[in-house]
Amino acid sequence: MDRLTRTKAFKWTANERARSIERPAPADMMGCLTVEEAEKARRFHRTFTDYAETPLTSLPGLATHLGVAGIYVKDESYRFGLNAFKVLGGAYAIGMYLAERLGREISELSFDVLRSPEVKVMLGELTFITATDGNHGRGVAWAAQQLGQQAIVYMPKGSSRIRLDNIRATGAEAYITEWNYDECVRHCAKLAKERGWIVIQDTAWEGYEKIPSWIMQGYATLALEAMDQLEAYGAGKPTHLFLQAGVGSFAGAVQGLFAGACGDERPVTAVVEPNKADCLFRSAAAGDGRPRFVTGDMDTIMAGLACGEPNPAAWDVLHEYTDMFISCPDYVAANGMRILGNPIGQDKPVISGESGAVTAGALSLLMTRPELAEAKERLGLNANSHVLLISTEGDTDPEHYRRIVWDGHYPAEN
Repeated sequence: MDRLTRTKAFKWTANERARSIERPAPADMMGCLTVEEAEKARRFHRTFTDYAETPLTSLPGLATHLGVAGIYVKDESYRFGLNAFKVLGGAYAIGMYLAERLGREISELSFDVLRSPEVKVMLGELTFITATDGNHGRGVAWAAQQLGQQAIVYMPKGSSRIRLDNIRATGAEAYITEWNYDECVRHCAKLAKERGWIVIQDTAWEGYEKIPSWIMQGYATLALEAMDQLEAYGAGKPTHLFLQAGVGSFAGAVQGLFAGACGDERPVTAVVEPNKADCLFRSAAAGDGRPRFVTGDMDTIMAGLACGEPNPAAWDVLHEYTDMFISCPDYVAANGMRILGNPIGQDKPVISGESGAVTAGALSLLMTRPELAEAKERLGLNANSHVLLISTEGDTDPEHYRRIVWDGHYPAEN
């Protein structure tokens, strides 16, 4: 790892390993991250009644303002009416689990077949359990409801009541606890072992690797969509990819797919985390290849990223392929929300939540703050850059969204 740099709690570390010729191929590290496996997941998602590609919004006004050739935002607030991308992973993992129980290939099954009375009789009553900061749990609960099965969801201390109510609206049991996210994960694993329930979690541990890999495959659907949409725009492959991270499963899935599909032309990638839950940044800064943990409450407004223990499988990919790891305070996410929601010129607004907008906030700082010129240069951001951002959620907590965007909570630091 290269030198660690701090600027008023905005920290970055460059990863020289990412462009090393000795780097293994993503398919060799995690076979689940191939284009073929991602296409299998997308075909399954396309069998959902409500499936539609989420929009890729071009923001030429913002691009000109920041001094790059193009900025494109994949807007996941439109995903299945659930206001976030997470359902892609949870629903696909449940589908793969049911297919395995049936002794069938997922390619032979549709969502309608899996929720048919005949399949329900064959499988009986199942209970899926998960820990979540909101979006993942809602996706798992929705998928279980659609399939006629049960879901139980545990949320960490400080979780939004609105997100809790959205999960309960699917018919799932859901509880806000006094634990942090990683403690909720361990509690779910314990209950599942005791009661014969199925854990649907996007992080892995020893003996629990298959379902997290299915979740990562499910996330890759949005990356395939984005590739096709960029081609339609005439933008081709992005030169830069900014990805937010909690445990790293989303970032690892998208990073791995682009690396495998683009080869030597893969985009320069920055992974962005909240500074109160920056386990991947700390792992990268340590420089020895081993993951580091963050403990405590992790009280960041980026609830979907408030995870202190990396998914080991995702970390392996990110360690090899990420060009820069960024740790940033809450005001960066808040600034990103305001930027996307209040566009320049003829740009369309993007309603993006705290976890969804942090990459836009980070890009804006890199392009405008003189003290971050070295980081900007290391990433090669310039007038020829085409940057892909993924707004992973909309206003999943509308009241908090308004406090930030309307009332100016978490103002930018000068």
